[in-house]
Amino acid sequence: MRRFLVVFLTFVAIMAAGWFALQRRDIGYDRLEIVYANSDSRILPLDNGLRVHYRDVGPRGAPVIVLVHGFSSSLHTWEPWVANLKRDYRVISLDLPGHGLTNCLESGEIGTDLFVDTVNRVTEALGVKKFTLAGNSMGGGVTWAYALAHPEKLDAMVLVDASGWPESADEAKSDPLVFKLIANPVARRLMKNTDMTYLVREGLRDSFANPDLATDEMVNRYTALARAPCHRDALMALSAGRKSNVPATRTALAQITVPTLILHGEQDNLIPVSAGEKFADAIPGARLITYPDAGHLPQEELAEQSAGDLRTFLAGLNAPDEAATDPETGRAG
Repeated sequence: MRRFLVVFLTFVAIMAAGWFALQRRDIGYDRLEIVYANSDSRILPLDNGLRVHYRDVGPRGAPVIVLVHGFSSSLHTWEPWVANLKRDYRVISLDLPGHGLTNCLESGEIGTDLFVDTVNRVTEALGVKKFTLAGNSMGGGVTWAYALAHPEKLDAMVLVDASGWPESADEAKSDPLVFKLIANPVARRLMKNTDMTYLVREGLRDSFANPDLATDEMVNRYTALARAPCHRDALMALSAGRKSNVPATRTALAQITVPTLILHGEQDNLIPVSAGEKFADAIPGARLITYPDAGHLPQEELAEQSAGDLRTFLAGLNAPDEAATDPETGRAG
């Protein structure tokens, strides 16, 4: 018995030493900005204590597109779209609170309501009266919530593999390992300050139809930005509340009147394509495009194709109404 106890205590000591060896400290925003800000980056101080990192590019007089990223991501996910769209549109991308280079509120408040308010505060501060709002994953949930709260401010909305519908039991089983672990309160406490590189890499590989798109640079970016002060607390809080968020319902979504484009990767392992189909069915007049060769991040995996589909959609909104065309002259009347 004594020998067993010695072996057991030795094992515990080794495990504890390994756990301590994996601990990682926060990285200050000043250090992170050196690597992850660029010449287009700006910091917008808000009166609620947030300092929002955003980028605002493209012609000032052009139609405005605002881009909102997903859980644990940052505005960097939209850079392929920004490169495509900024020739003809004013494109604003931002880091949500507790993500990227944007801080958290001292109160610890986090969630959809804060994100919707942040989008509203940023666009008002930049003098933007009307815009198209596009969001991916959690950012898609922010987008449809914003459309319900501020429909008068939107020209259109775009949902890219958007969140909102409650998961079925089978869908929950397919969640990436990192989400399954942080759903457990004990695991969350143990994992909070540990090196998450392996789990981040596996989660990102699972986000693409082509796992090789999860490069070392991408993994390092996600891992480093998660170590900004307060970000790990914010991400854990969001994960803990994932199941309790206000879900999408047909009744709520039926109130949305803004033109809507829905894009969804058919190989999405996190939010199944059936969710995109549900959004399309619930939102009046919504148009759905699915991509057989894309996963959870079509804005990165099929950047030119998905941005092109957005361009076509937006151009169609400004086309003459066929019903208003004079049948004799063929001109809009």
